[in-house]
Amino acid sequence: MILNNLIGSSKTFCSVLEDIRMVAPLDCAILIQGETGTGKEVVAKAIHDNGLRRHKPFIAINCAAIPGALLESELFGHERGAFTGAVTQTIGRFQAAHGGTLFLDEIGELPLELQPKLLRVLQEQQFERIGSSRSTRVDVRIIAATNSHLQEMVEEKTFRADLYYRLNVFPIALPALRDRKDDIPLLARYFVRQLGERLGRRIDHIPGELLEALSQYHWPGNIRELQNFIERSLITSLGNTLTPRASELQALLSSTHDGIPVTLADAEKAHIQRVLNETNWKLSGRDGAAVRLGLPRTTLISRMQRLGITRPQYRMAEPADRTSGIFPNTATTEFVAAN
Repeated sequence: MILNNLIGSSKTFCSVLEDIRMVAPLDCAILIQGETGTGKEVVAKAIHDNGLRRHKPFIAINCAAIPGALLESELFGHERGAFTGAVTQTIGRFQAAHGGTLFLDEIGELPLELQPKLLRVLQEQQFERIGSSRSTRVDVRIIAATNSHLQEMVEEKTFRADLYYRLNVFPIALPALRDRKDDIPLLARYFVRQLGERLGRRIDHIPGELLEALSQYHWPGNIRELQNFIERSLITSLGNTLTPRASELQALLSSTHDGIPVTLADAEKAHIQRVLNETNWKLSGRDGAAVRLGLPRTTLISRMQRLGITRPQYRMAEPADRTSGIFPNTATTEFVAAN
C-alpha cells in the first residue's frame, strides 16, 4: 500500500495507514510517536495532504533544533524593538500556518516555561507576539511528534499533563523498521528508484542475498538509516546491480552477536577487526587485510581511523620496512604485538 510517500504492506504498517486515512479529514490534534528515523514528519505531511487544509500551508518546526531563548520568537513572532536585534516585526510559525497545519516535531523538548503559552494557543487559538499586548487569532491544526515517553515526563513533572492531554487527542504509534521487516524489500526498491534518479544511477537488480541481509538487520536508525545505506550503495555500484561495499555487506550479515543487535558501524568495525586479526594486522599484499576486504590500503587505513580501530597491546620495535604493509602508528615508528 502507498499513501503519499508512505510505503508498506505489513499488517502493522497498514494499520497506521488506516489511522491516517481515518483522521486526516477530521480537524483534531494528533500526536505521532515513534523512534528517530521512523518518518514522523512524512506521516504528518500525509495527514495534511489528505485533509481539508491541504491547500493551505504546512509549516514544520523542530523544537529540539532551536535554542529555548529563541523558540518563543520562532513560534509566536516578535515586535520591532522587543529585544536586542529585533529590528523588524516578525511573524512566527503559528501565524505562518494560519488556515493550515503546524507540525511540532520533538515536542518533548519544548521548554517547560513555553508550555503554558502553547496550551493557550491550543485552547483559545490566539497568542501575543513578544513585545505586544495585542492578541492575534489563528486557525491552525496541530500535529505534534515525539520520540520521548511523554507520559513518563508528565509523571516526572517535566511536561505539563494538561498540554499532553490536549495534544494526545488521537495518538498514532509508528512501528520501528525492525517490527515491519516485510516492508524492507519494498522500501529498498523505492529508494533505489528515487535516489537513483537523483544520482543519475540506473539500478535494475537488487541481489536476493542483499535483500535478505537488509531484512534481517536490526536498523536502529530505522528508515533514515536504510535510506542512507541505499544511497551509499548506489554510489559504489558500477553496473546495473546494487552493489554495496564488501565490508558493509559483511557487516549486515554479521550484524548481531549472541542475539544482541548492534549498529551497522559497530558491525563494520567488528568485521574489519576480525580480518585484521586473521591477517596478523598486515594491510597490503595478496594476503593482507585490504585485499580480503576489497578495499585500497589507504581507504582501509582511513576507515580504521574513522572507526577508532587500533592494534591492542603494543611494544616499541625497531623501525620496519615501510613497504611491508604492516599498519604504521607514526611516520617513523612501527608497533608490533607484545608477546
